[in-house]
Amino acid sequence: MKRTILFLTFWMGLASTALSQNQTLPEIEVQNVRRMFHNGEHNAFTDLIRWKGKFWLTFRSCPDGHMVFSTSRIIVLNSEDARTWQKVYTFSVPLRDTRDPHFLAFKDQLFVYTGTWYSGEGELPRNRYDINKHLGYGVKTADGTTWSEPFQLEGTYGHYIWRAATHDGKAYLCARRKRGYSESESGAGATPIMETAMLESEDGINWRYCSLLQTTKGNETAFLFHKNDELLAISRTQGREPALLLQSSPPYQKVTRKALSEYIGGPLLARWGNKLIVGGRRFTNAGTRTILYWLHEDTLHEFAELPSGGDTSYPGFVELQDGSGLVSWYSSHEKDAAGKTITAIYLANLKRK
Repeated sequence: MKRTILFLTFWMGLASTALSQNQTLPEIEVQNVRRMFHNGEHNAFTDLIRWKGKFWLTFRSCPDGHMVFSTSRIIVLNSEDARTWQKVYTFSVPLRDTRDPHFLAFKDQLFVYTGTWYSGEGELPRNRYDINKHLGYGVKTADGTTWSEPFQLEGTYGHYIWRAATHDGKAYLCARRKRGYSESESGAGATPIMETAMLESEDGINWRYCSLLQTTKGNETAFLFHKNDELLAISRTQGREPALLLQSSPPYQKVTRKALSEYIGGPLLARWGNKLIVGGRRFTNAGTRTILYWLHEDTLHEFAELPSGGDTSYPGFVELQDGSGLVSWYSSHEKDAAGKTITAIYLANLKRK
């Protein structure tokens, strides 16, 4: 209890200090919105990182759509200036649907992780989705030019992996699973028997259990660490329930959870200067939108609604050298020349007013 009180005091003090210096949270202008990738397929689930002086963007592309198909693949692009991009690597996993790719810079290597459904050939019907057959895969590079073949992440069978983070020489991975690997339910998650585990690794390949962040209705969770070893996380919930703010101290066995004001699908949690931003899908009166927020103490403050609609979310973010931001996301709010809805990858610059 003492550690929890100290931890909450730390976070409140950190955010209060930031506000006392600036009085108000910064106003942000969304600039230079561009559709940066569309190939006629379903393109979704972005992540963004700056590594070895370049920008790196990854996402899933599938000719057959959003759902589970063995025809899906992961695409990796890079850029010197975040304006002109080139494709540097593409990979898939036989008989598996690859989706939700995320970057991890760790031990002088860049990893791309993907959760994979066992699908067999073609499409897997939704009533046959089986988390217990899920398996994490990854690829890695030391120079950005030569990439490994896809390799399975040991210790992730039966886990739907998601975002990763590093701290104090270890890598940590979000991994959803069924409690007791139950056979009683199918589906993608957020049901009462779903847990969100945090796995840890010394090499980014071999993983073991660390702790449980969610013991029920486990879902996509983004987390980050501070120098004092404290963990902060944003967790998507079931249906349209508000997202949860999770906090934990080493050894991360006890977790405090507080409901936020908004549902957040495909959550992002990142530092921007001395502040924290959160992003993801929200249901609005006008439909689904990808929204960005400041996280101050335990409160969300919306600062931008990105051009978006329909199938949308999964933003990535990097801070630029001049203190501005770059954000990626996917959306299906536009149509092609024939009037058909497309699902494409977008980028925008974020400038403080």
